[in-house]
Amino acid sequence: MTHPEQWPLRNLVLRSPRLELRPDDDAGLFELVEVGYRGVHPPGEMPFLVPWTDADPAYMGRGTLQHFWSQRAQLSPERWALHFLVRFDGEVVGVQSVVGTDFAVTREVSTGSWLGLPQQGRGIGTEMRAAVLLFAFDHLGARQARSGAFADNTASHRVSAKLGYRPDGTNTYARRGERVEEVRLLLTPEAFADHRPAWTLQVEGAADCAGLLGAW
Repeated sequence: MTHPEQWPLRNLVLRSPRLELRPDDDAGLFELVEVGYRGVHPPGEMPFLVPWTDADPAYMGRGTLQHFWSQRAQLSPERWALHFLVRFDGEVVGVQSVVGTDFAVTREVSTGSWLGLPQQGRGIGTEMRAAVLLFAFDHLGARQARSGAFADNTASHRVSAKLGYRPDGTNTYARRGERVEEVRLLLTPEAFADHRPAWTLQVEGAADCAGLLGAW
């Protein structure tokens, strides 16, 4: 008897001119942990709503692994989070996440990412987010994509502006004991049309993942 593929995400791959993105696997996650230990932001800054980089270094790696493992274990058509490990020259350099809740109805995704310090400022952050937006709009049928960043996260806002996001309100949080504003951002296929990259995204395995992600 032939059984259906039990985890079609293992065959999903996105390729942009410089990058390869695949949903997290165990070997890649251990590479990602090392990227985290080498640094993803200056110590005086905190770009994350969950300040995971402030964790005790003795436990940060294990906590990172457990987070991604728990997300993978809970994935369902009603609530899913794809954490694409981003490889540049064959090495993991960061992670680009895309999340959907009740996607079959909402047709909405949200994104988040982080990238190792040595690769920042080279356009990689823009390229990896563009890749998952092309995947979401063109292959999953998303109708809008959300993002957000603290008001002082200049690099993230620069990427969002390049891709056509528009402001969509604010949230207020406590960060390291101080009040901080997060800017919410929204992107539609129509707004993205004027900011799509000139390159073509190469995608493998998307059709087999559609059911798992509530895309049909």
